[in-house]
Amino acid sequence: MPKVLISDKISNRAVEIFQERGVEVDYKPGLSPDELKAIIGDYDGLAIRSATKVTPEVLDHAGNLKVVGRAGIGVDNVDQHAATAKGVVVMNTPFGNSITTAEHAISMMMACARQIPAANASTHAGKWEKSKFMGVELYGKVLGLLGAGNIGSIVADRAQGLKMRVIAFDPFMSPERAEEMGVERVDLDTLFARADFITIHTPLTDQTRNLLNASAFDKMKQGVRIVNCARGGIIDEAALRDALDAGKVAGAALDVFAQEPAKENVLFGRDDVVATPHLGASTEEAQENVAIQVAEQMADFLLTGAVTNALNMPSVSAEDAPRLKPYMKLAEQLGSFAGQVTETGIRRLVIEFEGHVAKLNTKPLVQAAIAGVLKPFSDAVNMVSAPVIARERGIEISEVKHDRPGDYQTLIKLTVESERFTRSVSGTLFGGDKPRIVDIKGIQVEAPFSDNMLYITNQDKPGLIGHLGTLFSTHGVNIASFHLGRTEAGGDAIALVELDSEMSDDVLAEISALPLVTQAKRVNF
Repeated sequence: MPKVLISDKISNRAVEIFQERGVEVDYKPGLSPDELKAIIGDYDGLAIRSATKVTPEVLDHAGNLKVVGRAGIGVDNVDQHAATAKGVVVMNTPFGNSITTAEHAISMMMACARQIPAANASTHAGKWEKSKFMGVELYGKVLGLLGAGNIGSIVADRAQGLKMRVIAFDPFMSPERAEEMGVERVDLDTLFARADFITIHTPLTDQTRNLLNASAFDKMKQGVRIVNCARGGIIDEAALRDALDAGKVAGAALDVFAQEPAKENVLFGRDDVVATPHLGASTEEAQENVAIQVAEQMADFLLTGAVTNALNMPSVSAEDAPRLKPYMKLAEQLGSFAGQVTETGIRRLVIEFEGHVAKLNTKPLVQAAIAGVLKPFSDAVNMVSAPVIARERGIEISEVKHDRPGDYQTLIKLTVESERFTRSVSGTLFGGDKPRIVDIKGIQVEAPFSDNMLYITNQDKPGLIGHLGTLFSTHGVNIASFHLGRTEAGGDAIALVELDSEMSDDVLAEISALPLVTQAKRVNF
């Protein structure tokens, strides 16, 4: 039974879902970093919100950890690079609190436009300063979206309902998507120059850190108002203070800050700044939604292999996971075979799909094949970490899908280009779920994958099989099955020999020394 730790406060519904699915769960919010490191090695999954920091040090203690699930959108409290290197899937729940966060952004924009918090405080103090709080309408104003993803698109829809004109900067937004949303795609400088209000809906990355800095404020329209319900650190807070002092920025509404919890900040105490304590996702509906989603996603992954909303691995639906499972096994075993018989540095891997498999979601199959190739070189490799390790080693990865009839209903071909040669191996599924090798280096051969195998390349001349039989008999090695193939009579030939037990180094050395043998390698799966 998989075991999950919940280390932050989330809805108890998450606990119930894990238990209903057959996953053991411990609910221990508020653990210190040392307490977390002391127990994390016992768990297959870790469910968090924003309080728990999943650092490289925590991951070093998490020997069994397979998945980290963030109940929410932002994962800046998870070291994704370290998690990927450890083979840990990182998931979030990008849709569970989208409406709530978008509504908060709209609320903050209205509060900023009409100075509602300051007017509220003044009225409660009995001042009745009606003339002091002169606001602006949203009607007809230009709203600039920095980021037009899920939350940004909801904000656009709500703003259009308020009769605002919406422009957006998002390098990933296609013209078709912009047309569908009813927004105008613009570059960043154009957005700064035209927007009356700017709302931020982008993650905090190296590219977006301090995106709104002194230079950006200089390019903005006089009297612009800024709303940030995304992530602190995207705005240079000192530069925003200076822009407010200068009157360039008329007001700001901030739900997030560079340092949180924000007990002190250069923007606090100002009537022209509306501040809330990271409330974007703080509604009963949102907290219930993200708790349900993270529990369902993690349980599906741990129990079926389904991958949903992962940030470092291709998605695999719960429906696709059983269908892809035999193909993933085939891809990994083909990769393992290639990796075990490759003796020099790998430059390039080409994974080709033909027939039925070409119509499936092949991205997980590519990662399975890469993991298989690299596994003989490092025990730390799995499907999550394999692409990163390949990239670090300078290995080029290519994927090809063929829409053509072939000898098999489904076929996966893996080609390894190394420093000395190019070698390919192909496989298919017999009976729908039984992986078989069907081609090695262009030589047709049909063989199952098994625990103890001998791979031999040799010259096709009489005597090899007799020599092998005598040698195996002498050392008490029993043959389970014997599979042969050749290019032509007297040409290059291969043999795949399935053995009942593991063969010793001494026996392998004797086989390698036989006159007709070019290469002899032990392979196991």
